[in-house]
Amino acid sequence: MNKLRLYLRMLRLLAIIGLVTPLAGVLSLLERLLRQDLMGLRQRLSRWFFARMSNALPFRLSVHGELPQEPMLWVSNHISWTDIPLLGMLAPLSFLSKAEVRAWPLAGWLAHQAGTLFIRRGAADSNRLNQQLGHHLGQGRPLLIFPEGTTTDGQVLRTFHGRLLSSAIDTGVALQPVAIRYLRDGQPCMITPFIGDDDMLSHLLRLLASDPIDVQIHLLQPIASATLNRNQLARRAHAAVASALATDCEAQAQAA
Repeated sequence: MNKLRLYLRMLRLLAIIGLVTPLAGVLSLLERLLRQDLMGLRQRLSRWFFARMSNALPFRLSVHGELPQEPMLWVSNHISWTDIPLLGMLAPLSFLSKAEVRAWPLAGWLAHQAGTLFIRRGAADSNRLNQQLGHHLGQGRPLLIFPEGTTTDGQVLRTFHGRLLSSAIDTGVALQPVAIRYLRDGQPCMITPFIGDDDMLSHLLRLLASDPIDVQIHLLQPIASATLNRNQLARRAHAAVASALATDCEAQAQAA
């Protein structure tokens, strides 16, 4: 039964990828022919794709809070590559990702076509990157970053690095903090985290073979950037996400 479930989920996911890949190719060709930036269309196509991809994965999603009505810089804790489709289905978003993802077969190309911005670990030229992020936000395009800089098992929240938040200050864009949790029977799910030496295919197969996993996403109160420096912004966003995750833990304990 588990193998049948795995095969059916895999077929569904492959069908979705098979549908979106030529669409992304056509969109890329259109940009070249028209010599025009179609990022807005890329974001809308990505949202459509992420929604269907998330539905193909074994998740039961609950979303709390209100979606922002204006472009913001979203900041979220980071547990797995699955954070991207789950958050990307909520709004037309672009993502900032590590440069290694660009080299992933097909997934890296699709991420690039979706408008993902890539960053090299330890890159020293943060000013240039912030200018790139600022240009993106200044065009009214929402952007999501993972300020921990890496994934975790979901049981700890690492320090939020403030160096990438200058773009929000420079453009006067507010921060949208987001907290995401994966639960199995009320406890942190140990299948979902994508950490250590995990490879994409092995992790995907484990995920597709698993029982349903509960996902909680909290869209927290936006944080105005106008009167804060980047480190203050990072600490305030970290505190908001940490508080939401702690509140979830308390609620789960009381329910048990």
